[in-house]
Amino acid sequence: MLTVEKYLSAPHDIPAAQIALAPRLTLPFSERSKSRLRAALDDGREVAVFLPRGTVLRGGDLLVLDDGSYIEVRAAPESVLQVTASDAHALMRAAYHLGNRHTPAEIDPTSLRLEYDSVLAEMLARLGVTVTRADLPFEPEAGAYGGGHRHGHDATFAEDHAAAQALFEQHHGHSHDHVYTRHHPHHAHDDPNGERGP
Repeated sequence: MLTVEKYLSAPHDIPAAQIALAPRLTLPFSERSKSRLRAALDDGREVAVFLPRGTVLRGGDLLVLDDGSYIEVRAAPESVLQVTASDAHALMRAAYHLGNRHTPAEIDPTSLRLEYDSVLAEMLARLGVTVTRADLPFEPEAGAYGGGHRHGHDATFAEDHAAAQALFEQHHGHSHDHVYTRHHPHHAHDDPNGERGP
């Protein structure tokens, strides 16, 4: 099995011709967010990756093998929501509400991209933006607190997310009890009107 303990972040100065000869490791964002993993290269060989804690690999990064050769990291297509809007204000509002829910997002000047989530898709549609489901590579912002990935290991995340969605519905006069069934009262989020929760 191949072993990797070093990597080079893109952009780097390794010649494109050299990278073209390198084997590839294609992974979704959830796997690229792990500093320790065992995976199969695109050619079927296995690799064990041991990188510094908190490392998040991006498409275009290079893993460095003991002999000095490289493995190119590729971002795998995955199920995402592509968010666009007819004006910048609507897109900024969507980004605000996603940030208020601690949702990792890939941001460019004309769109947002996030992991597929049917509840968030419904919320975004209510905000008046266009939401399209697609299979695309996902490279969210790194975030001010590190890796830029959602704290999926935190058992309260799902409850916090449901509570935020329930609060949104409560203040907008809709009821979707079949979707929002759990509440976590000690971690309320700001509601969409800018008022603090209890």
